[in-house]
Amino acid sequence: MERRSPRVAAARALAEAARSRVPSARRPPDPQFQVGLMNYEVPRLSPMAAIGMTQLQVMQMVPLAGKLTLSGRIADAQADGVGARALDVRWEQRTRLAMAFYDLYQADRALRVARDTRRLLEDIATTAQTMYAVGDGRQADVLRARVEVARMHEEIERMATMRISMGARLGGVLDEAIDTTRLSPVLPDLPATLPTLESLVAEAQSRRPMVLAGEADVSAASTAEQLARREIWPDLQIGVQYGQRGGPLGTERMGSLMLGASIPIFARSRQLQMRAEAGAMRAMAQSELAAMRAETRARVAELHADFKRARNLRALYLTAVLPQAQAAVTSALASYRVGTVNLMTLLDNQMTVNRYQQELFVLDAELGKTVAELEMLVGRVLSAPPAPRDKE
Repeated sequence: MERRSPRVAAARALAEAARSRVPSARRPPDPQFQVGLMNYEVPRLSPMAAIGMTQLQVMQMVPLAGKLTLSGRIADAQADGVGARALDVRWEQRTRLAMAFYDLYQADRALRVARDTRRLLEDIATTAQTMYAVGDGRQADVLRARVEVARMHEEIERMATMRISMGARLGGVLDEAIDTTRLSPVLPDLPATLPTLESLVAEAQSRRPMVLAGEADVSAASTAEQLARREIWPDLQIGVQYGQRGGPLGTERMGSLMLGASIPIFARSRQLQMRAEAGAMRAMAQSELAAMRAETRARVAELHADFKRARNLRALYLTAVLPQAQAAVTSALASYRVGTVNLMTLLDNQMTVNRYQQELFVLDAELGKTVAELEMLVGRVLSAPPAPRDKE
């Protein structure tokens, strides 16, 4: 998935670009080289006697007060933040893939259940037709059974379309076409239990890529504030100059050394405002980090509760609800054949089983989605690899 996802590739390239900017941030500006032809006659462009010369000059600006070191630390922290966000994009794409997969799994299993239910309804309709033919049933029961079969046909068509849509969504995440007619999603081995809420929250606060990115942003903003306080220090400029001209005794050569510095005469409206801006940016980064930590803490707690709810309900459906509902259908079918239960009771019991089976697969999908999002928040895998066979 990581190799095929355009979003992951774009985030990785952005992280590489940010990291490539770090070395240059620690270097002073490039030196300036100038060539001058001093005191040449116009329009002949020949050096004037005694004062005409050719001049070479090299100038280098040198930031003082540790500005280059601070600039390097800022670039390094910013690159860390971009790298953490690139990792978050990978987890986000993985979560999107998981969401699409579990939606497809749910649609696929719901379609299977609907087809099985339709076959059972057809059997019930055949039983009603046979009983009516021998005078033990009613025509109304036959018509009602046929209506339920037709309604299930409609439900199957809707679910088949939904399954195709879920396959298209999965293909969009993978950036490839998915043939749902030959695809049978298998539920992975999801964890039976989770670590404690406190340990998950602590892990998410220390490992979630977006939290790490926020910490890097705070570090960069704090260092930028230090740099802004030193911007009022003048920058030193060093220059070397070489000149030569023709003289009566041959070529005359001259050299000069120049020193200069910037003068912060607009400090009130420039350097001091840079300090205020840097302080505000640092406060914003700290507030965003606090908000991200609070959001992470709340979301982990919510997902932890959702996992326990879905797990407990799934166990209840498997051990009590579904077996009892299926036993009720078996009993109602036997009673209907001897005329002690009407068709409505039998159909209602069968559709109740259908609904419970659908809800069981909804719970399976919810468990998978919850685990996938928790993995994104804690920054590590919680679930086991896919099982070799379907575990229903």
